[in-house]
Amino acid sequence: MTESASASGSYVEPGEFKRDTNYITTRITADGRDGYPVEPGRYRLVAARACPWANRTLIVRRLLGLEQVLSLGLCGPTHDKFSWTFDLDADGVDPVLGIPRLRDAYLARFPDYPRGITVPAIVDVPTGQVVTNDYARITLDFSTEWTEHHRPGAPQLYPEPLRAEIDEVNLAVFRDINNGVYRCGFAGAQDAYDAAYDRLFDRLDWLSERLATQRYLVGDTITEADVRLFVTLVRFDAVYHGHFKCNRSKLTELPVLWAYARDLYQTPGFGDTIDFEQIKTHYYVVHRDVNPTGIVPKGPDLANWSAPHGRQALGGRPFGDGTPPPPPLPAERVPVVRAPA
Repeated sequence: MTESASASGSYVEPGEFKRDTNYITTRITADGRDGYPVEPGRYRLVAARACPWANRTLIVRRLLGLEQVLSLGLCGPTHDKFSWTFDLDADGVDPVLGIPRLRDAYLARFPDYPRGITVPAIVDVPTGQVVTNDYARITLDFSTEWTEHHRPGAPQLYPEPLRAEIDEVNLAVFRDINNGVYRCGFAGAQDAYDAAYDRLFDRLDWLSERLATQRYLVGDTITEADVRLFVTLVRFDAVYHGHFKCNRSKLTELPVLWAYARDLYQTPGFGDTIDFEQIKTHYYVVHRDVNPTGIVPKGPDLANWSAPHGRQALGGRPFGDGTPPPPPLPAERVPVVRAPA
């Protein structure tokens, strides 16, 4: 999901920031009830490493081992007012879909599509048409509808006995943190910003208390809830603290959350999806209403993400009865992060 005005309906406006939450709700399911059955090789996940909402799908796809059945198209970190583009590929064209812009897949299905062209999106390769961009549903369906194609040892990210609690935590995290940072950054009035800021840090303090005595958000293993929180935490100091004025504290100044975030970052499937350079480029270059110069900051120092976290002392089993995912496919590896000079 991009946050520029034309591409997603997210922008600075008078008063409180309002996110357009109307997505293409078609689902890819085991029984194909929406006309799109789960089939290996039929679909292509289009994502961008810069985007937190798309980052969720990259992590869950890795953890569950869906790489061999669901191909990946990656857009670059920036886009214009119309669409995300495949500028990382040769000649700027996705090699599987044969299109230069994600917008082409949306218009192939909906010629008059009126909303933002967002990532993540799943495209039906035979028709070239977008199936869904409902990012919250996509990862849950990866866990519940694609089970026949999970790798051996795949973790249970949305276990049925914990779903009610996971859903409750996810709702609070989305409202106050995932979307809360945008409500700060795109606020068009002081009172709207102040309210979003207070809710953000109240929720972060609540999470610090919760995670002080347990390794993961729900239960003793990694779940969908951890994935959703992580993608915001990992961007906090690099982007949200300064760019979105979320500056009461840096993540590195919140001991529990900083250790928790490093724990996940160092877990296979999490940190190996993170490209800090693309993250910073996206926010600071695309959001010209927030950062008119387009200057991308050199900092912060990112080497400390590899520092020991000590969270093992709380117990927990990252993958439950499962195993870590294998290394990323060579074509999907993120360049090694280097501290700025």
